[in-house]
Amino acid sequence: MTLIDPDSGLDDGLNPAQADAVTHTGGPLLVVAGAGSGKTRVLTRRIAHLVGERGVSPFAILAITFTNKAADEMKHRVADLVGPVAHTMWVSTFHSACVRILRRDVRQLDTGDKDRRFTSRFSIYDQGDAARLIRYVIRDLNLDAKRFPDRSVHAFISKAKNEGLSAEDYVGKAIGPSERRIGEVFTEYQKRLVRADAMDFDDLLGNTVRLLRTQPGVLDHYRNRFDHVLVDEYQDTNIVQNQLVLMLTEEHGNVCVVGDGDQSIYRFRGADLRNIETFEKTFVGQAVRLGRPELEPTVVVLDQNYRSTQTILDAANAVITRNEGRKPKELWTSAGQGEPITRFRADDEQDEARWVVGRLKAMHGEGRPWADLAVFYRTNAQSRAIEEQLVSLGVPYRVVGGLRFYDRREVRDAMAYLKLAA
Repeated sequence: MTLIDPDSGLDDGLNPAQADAVTHTGGPLLVVAGAGSGKTRVLTRRIAHLVGERGVSPFAILAITFTNKAADEMKHRVADLVGPVAHTMWVSTFHSACVRILRRDVRQLDTGDKDRRFTSRFSIYDQGDAARLIRYVIRDLNLDAKRFPDRSVHAFISKAKNEGLSAEDYVGKAIGPSERRIGEVFTEYQKRLVRADAMDFDDLLGNTVRLLRTQPGVLDHYRNRFDHVLVDEYQDTNIVQNQLVLMLTEEHGNVCVVGDGDQSIYRFRGADLRNIETFEKTFVGQAVRLGRPELEPTVVVLDQNYRSTQTILDAANAVITRNEGRKPKELWTSAGQGEPITRFRADDEQDEARWVVGRLKAMHGEGRPWADLAVFYRTNAQSRAIEEQLVSLGVPYRVVGGLRFYDRREVRDAMAYLKLAA
């Protein structure tokens, strides 16, 4: 049963499942949002519901997204619903939220060096800065730079930090000489970061968790500040990000996480699908341990798709249902069956490219504008054969999110040399 004021407009266009998520009264809420199911609308309407109809102060809301662009869009959408008061909310990425927490209280964090503490003006090292510092450490430890490339070593260290491991933890778990050498680099790298009053991106998360874990007063401040925490794309959180969310919300339990294990694609960046898979068990255990039934989690499944036709959804459902450990759902749509899916088995990439571009030409010949046609591929390397066919047949095109093959610097250089040789 939904509790939206019919005059508020917050229920405009919501289906029953979306309305249930928006009006959830309190306690842990897991919204399993299938692809194209309107999760952004649900998140923004839920925040507007909390502020406009439940009387929650925007100052007491923390909403976390995965990009700054998404954070800005969410804040503007909420402001459209409840007015400029929405701009007093914390709507940010995990890293931005952690920077704000650390700037305020990082001086209380034990760095492991009795003579040094981070200041509120600490520097933030990007991947290039971090790799450069690691390169100097590798050199100073007399390690073979070819055997231990700085970016590869940084990747190992980053993975360890995303799993909540300190340099000391990593050294303790190291197996074999290579891992032990990386452990030595990790240890010295952290010491130099402290001496430089600097953190890398992974430290922003890890140091925030350490600060909250070791300084109860700081943790209480943020637990009391944020009455409601909402997290988007929960399937893409890593272990440390999950720890941060649970630390902030395990007392009041007013946490809403939105995600879909079927859309988890960032494991290579440290995303841990277990976070969303174990969300229910975590809070069920908390409710039993503390004798607080209000901490029992609620699950709402958004399975109505607004983006695709049923033919596409049926194909996607048939593939994804084979995944183990997933929360069952069958996406559906009211948009109709749509066009059938055509499957073509090519002999090689050139044969595939000829067929794809031939289909594009045929559809354009039937009256479809070029701007209505798109080609998706798994890797950038696959674009070359398709681009060659597009160029040879005079088909106008642009590459979204990357460079056209013939615009890449190395290709332009090669073409220039060939012209010079001719």
